[in-house]
Amino acid sequence: MTGLYHVKGSDAVLRDRVLDALVDELLAGEDRSFALEEFTVPKGRGSARDDDDAVPSAGADATADDRASVVSAIVNAASSPPFMTATRIVVVRDAGALTAGDVGPLSAYLDAPLDTTVLVFVDGGGTFPAALAKVLGAHDVVDRKPDSEKTDDVLLATAHDAGVLLTTDAARLIASHLADDAGRVVALVDVLANAREPGTRLDVADVEPYLGEEGSVPTFALTNAIEAGDSPGALEALHRLLTVTSGEQSRPAHPLQLMGTLLAFYRRVLRLDDPSIRSSADAVAVLGGRIKEYPARKALDAARALGTDGIREAFDALARADLDLKGARGMPPDAVMEVLVVRLARLNARAGVGRGSRSGSGSGGRRRASR
Repeated sequence: MTGLYHVKGSDAVLRDRVLDALVDELLAGEDRSFALEEFTVPKGRGSARDDDDAVPSAGADATADDRASVVSAIVNAASSPPFMTATRIVVVRDAGALTAGDVGPLSAYLDAPLDTTVLVFVDGGGTFPAALAKVLGAHDVVDRKPDSEKTDDVLLATAHDAGVLLTTDAARLIASHLADDAGRVVALVDVLANAREPGTRLDVADVEPYLGEEGSVPTFALTNAIEAGDSPGALEALHRLLTVTSGEQSRPAHPLQLMGTLLAFYRRVLRLDDPSIRSSADAVAVLGGRIKEYPARKALDAARALGTDGIREAFDALARADLDLKGARGMPPDAVMEVLVVRLARLNARAGVGRGSRSGSGSGGRRRASR
């Protein structure tokens, strides 16, 4: 039996489904209460803890001693022979909360593991530490992850497994409503399976009452809508980002966080406001080579369409919003961001950014913006 697993995935619900299936497979009929031991690595400052019994009491802040205590308990459990079962399964949740300094004892154990122990590391708690990934890779770790974390893929598979029939319009509505929150698909499909007789094909009117709150969206949904000149779409993305949580993000975005995202995008556009930059490859090089060709091309298209004057207008809007977020006019932060994204979207609509326009590339009024 393989003794080392890494359960991956960014959505907590989908990740836990993979973990549950793996544990059931590993138990092979053994008594769960005897064979399974679970630990949760304490998270950093301000993060919630899911299992107080598995975390030393230290308020909301996890210290090095807290993590060391949990790591010691993990190693002790993994090093102990099973009791009344053939195998001991040790699950380490929120392994992303570990640091490089916590890896030593785990590495030492894996150099001489107990052949009756299966050790399972589970994502969550932060970025999985590179030092631990390197150690696991050196010991033939087996990765498990969801087949997909895209909402439409999860909906298709889950509905098929549950025998829930959906019209194309109903499926499209669910995917749009839940957006990036693919983990909610599982519960929704379960509700729909019990809300109608088996074999009933559900249409939009049948699923609408069960949709609940809108799902989260990625930050690029906001910048995409702004680039397309889509003011309603930009406002919808903004509202979701400011109010919705998901399995991947436990807190809504802060207005200053979104301001940083928009500033980063327009700084990229500004750097590409140069007629000598003629291709996506040129744009990638100018941006330091640490960006993929598609976003580089989009930023280059925006720079060409907006032109120097348009870029200057965008930065004027960003500067005004930044001051307002800091209290210059006493506007609520959400209202400040609403005004900003509409201004930026209208500016891009006029310039034709989202339509692949090259307006400004031959304009007599085009000048390189000062840096």
